[in-house]
Amino acid sequence: MKLYYAPGACSQAAHIVAREGGLTLQLVKVALGKSVTEQGADYKEISPLGFVPLLQFDDGRTLGECSAVVQYLADQAPQAGLLAPAGSFERNKTQEWLSFIATEIHKSFSPLFNPRLDAAAREQVLKTLTSRLNHAASQLEKQDYLVGNRFSVADAYLFVTLGWTQYTKVDLAAWPALTAFVQRVAARPAVQATLKAEGLI
Repeated sequence: MKLYYAPGACSQAAHIVAREGGLTLQLVKVALGKSVTEQGADYKEISPLGFVPLLQFDDGRTLGECSAVVQYLADQAPQAGLLAPAGSFERNKTQEWLSFIATEIHKSFSPLFNPRLDAAAREQVLKTLTSRLNHAASQLEKQDYLVGNRFSVADAYLFVTLGWTQYTKVDLAAWPALTAFVQRVAARPAVQATLKAEGLI
C-alpha cells in the first residue's frame, strides 16, 4: 500500500496509526499547494479532490478521508488495540470522537490557515474552536486518552489537529489537559518516528 501524505497535515494521523500497528507502507509526499507528488506526478490524477491522506492499494483502488483511513489501518493490525472490535460500544464511541474531531475541530482550524481572514471572522472562528476544544479537554481531564483510557485512532487524529495551534497562533496553554495530552502522545516511540520521517523534528 501507498500512503500519500503531507507533513503535518491530517494524514499524519494515518502515518502514526500505521507505525503504531507495525504496518509497512510506501510513503509518498505530496505538495498540497501544487498538487504534485515528490516524484513530480500530478496528484489530481490520483486523487481528484487533492486531499490527503490517501491509501492506494496494489490493484489501484484508493481509500481517502482521515477517519476512514485510520480505521482501515487499525483493522489491519488488531493486535495493536488501536480500535475496538466491530459492534462494541468502545468502537462506536471511538467513531463518535473521530467524527467530532473531523467535523468540529479539524474544520474549525481550517479558516485559521487563510491569511486573508479578517479580525472579526477570526474572532468568530476562535469562539467556535474554543467550545470544541473545551469538550475534548473535559474528557482528557478525566483520563489520559479519549476512549477506554488507552491510545486509539481518535487520539492520533486529535494529536495532529492540536499540533496546528503552533501554526495558527492559538495558545494551547489555555487547556492544560490538552497540553499534557499532546506531550503524552508526542513521547510515544511511533509518534516520534512519524515526526522524524515527516521532517518535523
